[in-house]
Amino acid sequence: MELTFEHNQSAHCENGAVSNLLSFHKLKLSEPMIFGIGSGLFFAFMPFIKVNGLPGSSYRILPGWIFKRVTKRLGITMQSQTFRDQDKAMLELDNVLAKGLPVGVLTSVFYLPYLPKALRFHFNAHNIVVFGKKGDSYLVSDPVLDTTVEISYEDLKRARFAKGTLAPKGKMYYPLNVPERVDLKPAIVKGIKKTAKDMLGIPVPFFGIKGIRYMARTIKKWPTKVSEKELILRLGQLIRMQEEIGTGGAGFRFIFAAFLQESAVVLQQDWLKEVAAEVTELGDRWRDFAFAAGRICKGRAATDDSINILSEILMECADREEKIFKKLKQISL
Repeated sequence: MELTFEHNQSAHCENGAVSNLLSFHKLKLSEPMIFGIGSGLFFAFMPFIKVNGLPGSSYRILPGWIFKRVTKRLGITMQSQTFRDQDKAMLELDNVLAKGLPVGVLTSVFYLPYLPKALRFHFNAHNIVVFGKKGDSYLVSDPVLDTTVEISYEDLKRARFAKGTLAPKGKMYYPLNVPERVDLKPAIVKGIKKTAKDMLGIPVPFFGIKGIRYMARTIKKWPTKVSEKELILRLGQLIRMQEEIGTGGAGFRFIFAAFLQESAVVLQQDWLKEVAAEVTELGDRWRDFAFAAGRICKGRAATDDSINILSEILMECADREEKIFKKLKQISL
Protein backbone atom coordinates (compact mmCIF):
# COMPACT_ATOMS: atom_id res chain seq x y z
CA MET A 1 0.00 0.00 0.00
CA GLU A 2 2.07 2.91 -1.28
CA LEU A 3 1.03 6.07 -3.12
CA THR A 4 2.98 8.16 -5.56
CA PHE A 5 3.54 11.04 -3.19
CA GLU A 6 5.76 14.07 -3.74
CA HIS A 7 7.65 15.00 -0.57
CA ASN A 8 8.84 18.58 -0.17
CA GLN A 9 10.80 19.78 2.84
CA SER A 10 9.57 22.89 4.65
CA ALA A 11 10.59 25.11 7.52
CA HIS A 12 7.43 24.50 9.54
CA CYS A 13 5.49 21.28 9.90
CA GLU A 14 1.89 22.50 9.59
CA ASN A 15 2.62 24.62 6.52
CA GLY A 16 4.52 21.76 4.94
CA ALA A 17 1.96 19.06 5.70
CA VAL A 18 -0.89 21.12 4.24
CA SER A 19 1.18 22.11 1.19
CA ASN A 20 2.19 18.50 0.50
CA LEU A 21 -1.37 17.20 0.94
CA LEU A 22 -2.80 19.81 -1.43
CA SER A 23 -0.02 19.16 -3.93
CA PHE A 24 -1.09 15.51 -4.08
CA HIS A 25 -4.54 16.80 -5.13
CA LYS A 26 -2.95 18.95 -7.88
CA LEU A 27 -3.18 22.25 -5.99
CA LYS A 28 0.39 23.52 -5.73
CA LEU A 29 0.90 26.23 -3.12
CA SER A 30 4.21 27.22 -1.57
CA GLU A 31 4.86 27.07 2.15
CA PRO A 32 4.85 30.89 2.44
CA MET A 33 1.50 31.07 0.62
CA ILE A 34 0.00 28.48 2.99
CA PHE A 35 1.37 30.36 6.00
CA GLY A 36 0.13 33.76 4.83
CA ILE A 37 -3.34 32.73 3.69
CA GLY A 38 -3.66 30.85 6.98
CA SER A 39 -2.69 33.99 8.95
CA GLY A 40 -0.04 32.00 10.78
CA LEU A 41 2.03 34.89 12.12
CA PHE A 42 1.17 35.87 15.69
CA PHE A 43 2.77 36.71 19.02
CA ALA A 44 1.87 35.77 22.57
CA PHE A 45 3.72 36.15 25.84
CA MET A 46 1.97 34.63 28.84
CA PRO A 47 4.41 34.20 31.72
CA PHE A 48 1.65 32.77 33.92
CA ILE A 49 1.39 29.78 31.54
CA LYS A 50 4.40 27.56 32.08
CA VAL A 51 6.12 25.48 29.42
CA ASN A 52 8.45 23.01 31.11
CA GLY A 53 8.15 25.17 34.24
CA LEU A 54 9.19 28.41 32.49
CA PRO A 55 7.24 31.39 31.05
CA GLY A 56 5.57 30.58 27.76
CA SER A 57 5.74 32.54 24.51
CA SER A 58 4.58 31.82 20.97
CA TYR A 59 5.20 33.30 17.53
CA ARG A 60 2.36 31.59 15.70
CA ILE A 61 -1.36 30.99 16.02
CA LEU A 62 -2.64 27.85 17.72
CA PRO A 63 -1.75 24.53 16.07
CA GLY A 64 -4.34 23.54 13.49
CA TRP A 65 -5.60 27.04 12.76
CA ILE A 66 -3.43 27.55 9.67
CA PHE A 67 -4.94 24.37 8.25
CA LYS A 68 -8.51 25.48 9.13
CA ARG A 69 -8.14 28.97 7.67
CA VAL A 70 -6.43 27.90 4.45
CA THR A 71 -9.02 25.25 3.64
CA LYS A 72 -11.93 27.57 4.48
CA ARG A 73 -10.57 30.50 2.46
CA LEU A 74 -9.84 28.33 -0.57
CA GLY A 75 -13.10 26.36 -0.48
CA ILE A 76 -11.45 23.02 0.26
CA THR A 77 -13.51 20.32 1.99
CA MET A 78 -11.53 18.44 4.63
CA GLN A 79 -12.24 15.46 6.84
CA SER A 80 -10.80 15.81 10.34
CA GLN A 81 -11.15 13.31 13.19
CA THR A 82 -9.93 12.68 16.72
CA PHE A 83 -10.31 9.41 18.60
CA ARG A 84 -10.59 7.92 22.07
CA ASP A 85 -9.83 4.36 20.98
CA GLN A 86 -6.23 3.97 19.79
CA ASP A 87 -6.79 0.81 17.77
CA LYS A 88 -9.81 2.35 16.06
CA ALA A 89 -7.68 5.37 15.14
CA MET A 90 -5.06 3.16 13.52
CA LEU A 91 -7.71 1.15 11.68
CA GLU A 92 -9.28 4.32 10.30
CA LEU A 93 -5.85 5.48 9.10
CA ASP A 94 -5.42 2.15 7.28
CA ASN A 95 -8.88 2.49 5.72
CA VAL A 96 -8.14 5.92 4.28
CA LEU A 97 -4.74 4.83 2.99
CA ALA A 98 -6.46 1.89 1.29
CA LYS A 99 -8.58 4.41 -0.63
CA GLY A 100 -5.39 5.86 -2.11
CA LEU A 101 -5.36 9.04 -0.03
CA PRO A 102 -2.44 10.45 2.00
CA VAL A 103 -3.37 11.51 5.52
CA GLY A 104 -2.18 14.34 7.75
CA VAL A 105 -1.52 13.10 11.29
CA LEU A 106 -0.85 15.01 14.50
CA THR A 107 1.93 13.54 16.66
CA SER A 108 4.27 14.09 19.57
CA VAL A 109 7.84 14.86 18.51
CA PHE A 110 9.13 12.91 21.52
CA TYR A 111 7.84 9.58 20.22
CA LEU A 112 9.11 9.79 16.64
CA PRO A 113 12.18 7.51 16.66
CA TYR A 114 13.32 8.57 13.19
CA LEU A 115 14.20 12.03 14.56
CA PRO A 116 17.63 12.55 16.20
CA LYS A 117 17.44 12.26 19.99
CA ALA A 118 18.58 15.87 20.39
CA LEU A 119 15.44 17.04 18.55
CA ARG A 120 12.93 14.86 20.42
CA PHE A 121 11.14 16.75 23.17
CA HIS A 122 7.60 16.83 24.57
CA PHE A 123 5.75 18.80 21.89
CA ASN A 124 2.39 17.34 20.93
CA ALA A 125 1.50 19.34 17.82
CA HIS A 126 3.84 18.04 15.14
CA ASN A 127 2.22 17.44 11.74
CA ILE A 128 3.31 14.64 9.44
CA VAL A 129 1.78 13.02 6.36
CA VAL A 130 1.34 9.24 6.21
CA PHE A 131 1.18 8.15 2.57
CA GLY A 132 1.50 4.38 2.65
CA LYS A 133 2.06 1.18 4.57
CA LYS A 134 4.68 -1.50 4.10
CA GLY A 135 4.09 -4.54 6.31
CA ASP A 136 3.81 -3.24 9.87
CA SER A 137 5.50 0.06 9.04
CA TYR A 138 4.04 3.31 7.76
CA LEU A 139 5.61 5.52 5.11
CA VAL A 140 5.93 9.06 6.40
CA SER A 141 6.52 12.44 4.82
CA ASP A 142 7.74 14.58 7.73
CA PRO A 143 7.90 18.14 6.36
CA VAL A 144 10.98 19.09 8.37
CA LEU A 145 13.08 16.24 6.88
CA ASP A 146 14.69 16.14 3.44
CA THR A 147 13.57 12.57 2.68
CA THR A 148 10.66 10.29 3.54
CA VAL A 149 11.00 7.82 6.42
CA GLU A 150 9.29 4.79 7.94
CA ILE A 151 7.76 4.30 11.40
CA SER A 152 6.40 1.18 13.06
CA TYR A 153 2.74 0.66 13.92
CA GLU A 154 3.39 0.83 17.67
CA ASP A 155 5.62 3.92 17.47
CA LEU A 156 3.10 5.81 15.36
CA LYS A 157 0.26 4.85 17.70
CA ARG A 158 2.28 6.04 20.69
CA ALA A 159 3.09 9.35 18.95
CA ARG A 160 -0.58 9.89 18.02
CA PHE A 161 -1.76 9.36 21.59
CA ALA A 162 0.86 11.13 23.69
CA LYS A 163 -0.42 12.70 26.88
CA GLY A 164 0.05 16.24 28.14
CA THR A 165 -0.49 19.77 26.79
CA LEU A 166 -2.12 19.81 23.33
CA ALA A 167 -2.54 16.04 23.41
CA PRO A 168 -3.07 14.99 19.75
CA LYS A 169 -5.84 12.46 20.55
CA GLY A 170 -5.09 10.53 17.39
CA LYS A 171 -6.04 13.46 15.15
CA MET A 172 -5.94 12.81 11.41
CA TYR A 173 -7.10 14.91 8.47
CA TYR A 174 -7.24 14.75 4.68
CA PRO A 175 -8.91 16.58 1.76
CA LEU A 176 -12.25 15.27 0.51
CA ASN A 177 -12.68 17.82 -2.25
CA VAL A 178 -10.13 20.22 -3.73
CA PRO A 179 -11.36 22.65 -6.43
CA GLU A 180 -9.59 22.41 -9.77
CA ARG A 181 -9.09 26.16 -9.67
CA VAL A 182 -8.93 28.54 -6.73
CA ASP A 183 -8.90 32.33 -6.66
CA LEU A 184 -5.95 33.25 -4.48
CA LYS A 185 -6.60 36.99 -4.47
CA PRO A 186 -9.44 37.21 -1.89
CA ALA A 187 -7.78 34.52 0.23
CA ILE A 188 -4.51 36.47 0.30
CA VAL A 189 -6.27 39.70 1.31
CA LYS A 190 -8.21 37.92 4.06
CA GLY A 191 -5.00 36.31 5.30
CA ILE A 192 -3.15 39.63 5.49
CA LYS A 193 -6.02 41.50 7.09
CA LYS A 194 -6.52 38.83 9.77
CA THR A 195 -2.80 38.81 10.60
CA ALA A 196 -2.80 42.61 10.91
CA LYS A 197 -5.91 42.50 13.09
CA ASP A 198 -4.40 39.88 15.38
CA MET A 199 -1.15 41.81 15.77
CA LEU A 200 -2.79 45.21 16.29
CA GLY A 201 -6.28 44.80 17.63
CA ILE A 202 -6.46 42.30 20.52
CA PRO A 203 -7.22 44.45 23.59
CA VAL A 204 -5.43 42.37 26.25
CA PRO A 205 -1.70 43.00 26.82
CA PHE A 206 -0.40 39.47 26.16
CA PHE A 207 -0.88 39.28 22.39
CA GLY A 208 0.36 40.92 19.23
CA ILE A 209 2.30 44.20 19.42
CA LYS A 210 1.08 44.73 22.99
CA GLY A 211 2.48 41.34 23.91
CA ILE A 212 5.94 42.17 22.51
CA ARG A 213 6.03 45.37 24.57
CA TYR A 214 4.79 43.49 27.61
CA MET A 215 7.62 40.97 27.23
CA ALA A 216 10.12 43.82 26.85
CA ARG A 217 8.97 45.38 30.12
CA THR A 218 8.80 42.04 31.92
CA ILE A 219 12.32 40.79 31.17
CA LYS A 220 13.71 44.12 32.29
CA LYS A 221 12.44 43.29 35.79
CA TRP A 222 13.76 39.74 35.94
CA PRO A 223 17.26 40.54 37.35
CA THR A 224 15.68 41.97 40.51
CA LYS A 225 13.02 39.29 40.87
CA VAL A 226 14.77 35.99 40.15
CA SER A 227 18.16 34.42 40.72
CA GLU A 228 20.82 34.53 38.02
CA LYS A 229 20.28 30.82 37.38
CA GLU A 230 16.55 31.34 36.94
CA LEU A 231 17.20 34.36 34.71
CA ILE A 232 19.39 32.29 32.41
CA LEU A 233 16.77 29.53 32.29
CA ARG A 234 14.06 32.02 31.37
CA LEU A 235 16.13 33.65 28.65
CA GLY A 236 17.05 30.21 27.34
CA GLN A 237 13.36 29.40 27.13
CA LEU A 238 12.71 32.57 25.11
CA ILE A 239 15.49 31.63 22.69
CA ARG A 240 14.18 28.08 22.37
CA MET A 241 10.64 29.24 21.66
CA GLN A 242 11.92 31.78 19.12
CA GLU A 243 14.56 29.80 17.28
CA GLU A 244 13.78 26.10 17.73
CA ILE A 245 10.04 25.57 18.15
CA GLY A 246 8.30 25.66 14.77
CA THR A 247 10.88 28.06 13.27
CA GLY A 248 9.90 30.77 15.75
CA GLY A 249 10.05 34.54 15.65
CA ALA A 250 12.68 35.36 13.06
CA GLY A 251 11.92 32.31 10.90
CA PHE A 252 8.21 33.03 10.72
CA ARG A 253 8.92 36.61 9.69
CA PHE A 254 11.12 35.44 6.86
CA ILE A 255 8.32 33.11 5.71
CA PHE A 256 5.79 35.95 5.97
CA ALA A 257 8.08 38.22 3.95
CA ALA A 258 8.26 35.56 1.21
CA PHE A 259 4.45 35.37 1.28
CA LEU A 260 4.21 39.14 0.76
CA GLN A 261 6.61 38.91 -2.20
CA GLU A 262 4.47 36.22 -3.83
CA SER A 263 1.32 38.18 -3.03
CA ALA A 264 2.70 41.30 -4.68
CA VAL A 265 2.85 39.39 -7.97
CA VAL A 266 -0.57 37.72 -7.60
CA LEU A 267 -2.32 40.94 -6.58
CA GLN A 268 -0.17 43.17 -8.82
CA GLN A 269 0.54 45.46 -5.87
CA ASP A 270 4.24 46.32 -5.90
CA TRP A 271 4.11 48.13 -2.55
CA LEU A 272 3.94 44.73 -0.89
CA LYS A 273 7.51 44.05 -2.06
CA GLU A 274 8.69 47.06 -0.06
CA VAL A 275 6.84 45.80 3.01
CA ALA A 276 8.35 42.36 2.48
CA ALA A 277 11.83 43.91 2.63
CA GLU A 278 10.90 45.62 5.89
CA VAL A 279 9.66 42.34 7.36
CA THR A 280 12.91 40.61 6.34
CA GLU A 281 14.94 43.29 8.13
CA LEU A 282 12.67 42.83 11.13
CA GLY A 283 13.41 39.11 11.14
CA ASP A 284 17.12 39.96 11.30
CA ARG A 285 16.43 42.16 14.32
CA TRP A 286 14.59 39.36 16.11
CA ARG A 287 17.62 37.18 15.43
CA ASP A 288 19.80 39.91 17.01
CA PHE A 289 17.65 39.58 20.13
CA ALA A 290 18.22 35.80 20.25
CA PHE A 291 21.97 36.25 19.75
CA ALA A 292 22.24 38.85 22.54
CA ALA A 293 20.16 36.69 24.89
CA GLY A 294 22.38 33.71 24.04
CA ARG A 295 25.47 35.64 25.09
CA ILE A 296 23.88 36.28 28.48
CA CYS A 297 23.00 32.60 28.86
CA LYS A 298 26.64 31.71 28.21
CA GLY A 299 27.73 34.11 30.95
CA ARG A 300 29.46 36.54 28.62
CA ALA A 301 27.27 39.58 29.19
CA ALA A 302 25.09 39.10 32.27
CA THR A 303 24.76 42.72 33.35
CA ASP A 304 21.87 45.12 33.91
CA ASP A 305 22.92 46.94 30.74
CA SER A 306 22.74 43.76 28.66
CA ILE A 307 19.22 43.02 29.93
CA ASN A 308 18.22 46.60 29.10
CA ILE A 309 19.57 46.11 25.58
CA LEU A 310 17.33 43.06 25.16
CA SER A 311 14.35 45.11 26.27
CA GLU A 312 15.26 47.92 23.87
CA ILE A 313 15.54 45.52 20.92
CA LEU A 314 12.08 44.16 21.66
CA MET A 315 10.63 47.66 21.94
CA GLU A 316 12.20 48.51 18.59
CA CYS A 317 10.71 45.36 17.04
CA ALA A 318 7.29 46.25 18.43
CA ASP A 319 7.46 49.80 17.04
CA ARG A 320 8.52 48.58 13.61
CA GLU A 321 5.90 45.84 13.51
CA GLU A 322 3.19 48.28 14.48
CA LYS A 323 4.03 50.46 11.47
CA ILE A 324 4.22 47.45 9.15
CA PHE A 325 0.86 46.00 10.16
CA LYS A 326 -0.86 49.37 10.02
CA LYS A 327 0.21 49.49 6.37
CA LEU A 328 -0.94 45.94 5.71
CA LYS A 329 -4.27 46.54 7.43
CA GLN A 330 -5.21 48.86 4.55
CA ILE A 331 -4.83 46.24 1.83
CA SER A 332 -7.69 45.66 -0.59
CA LEU A 333 -8.28 44.05 -3.97
